Amino acid sequence: MFENIKIIKKFDPAAKSYLEIVLCYPGLHALWLHKFAHLLYRLRLPIIPRLVNYISRFLTGIDIHPGAKIAAGVFIDHGSGVVIGETAIVGSGSLIFQGVTLGGTGKESGKRHPTIGKNVVIGAGAKVLGNIVVEDHVRVGAGSVVMRNVPAGCTVVGIPGKVVKAGDVASDSVEQMLEHNQMPDPIAKVFSVLLEKVETQQQLINKLYEKQQLLEKSSDEAPENDRFIQEFIHGDGI
Repeated sequence: MFENIKIIKKFDPAAKSYLEIVLCYPGLHALWLHKFAHLLYRLRLPIIPRLVNYISRFLTGIDIHPGAKIAAGVFIDHGSGVVIGETAIVGSGSLIFQGVTLGGTGKESGKRHPTIGKNVVIGAGAKVLGNIVVEDHVRVGAGSVVMRNVPAGCTVVGIPGKVVKAGDVASDSVEQMLEHNQMPDPIAKVFSVLLEKVETQQQLINKLYEKQQLLEKSSDEAPENDRFIQEFIHGDGI
């Protein structure tokens, strides 16, 4: 319980005091209510865990199924629209922004929701779907859709999500976890590579054009030179 307060203080520069965190952070309230609902769920009580979940969603805008396993020290920032499925697992130190879905891909039974490792950042609006594993120290870009396993220390962006950077598995500093402006842009990178190739080809075309001009000039001067030689040999003009 107190680990969640500490992680908010660590990651959120807007948190001015512990009292403010306790009273004004819906992500914290949703996690506290989930702890209670999860306890009732493990006791196999009917209806009541889902009712607690319903009340929590009404109060906080965050929908966490009572069966989800969430470690201590998770921070749900803002939280509106966050959905976490029944068999989802979230590791400690992870940071989840608004609009994130940890969901399934169909009506399969058993483990059907993702497993999130430690110190993972999931950007606003990202969707992590299916029985996949997102390992420790991964960063998922805002709006990404991830449906495959992600190795530790990687950065994933896009639809569908693609690994665009393999990072250091120990890079869990506050600065690195919050610097979403440092996310690589694979589309921009592709255009940059294409532009570089176009410029190289243009340079080659210019060189070929210059050589062609020189050859044409030489071919134009050749007949005149031949005429001058013939006149000299045969004594024309003497």
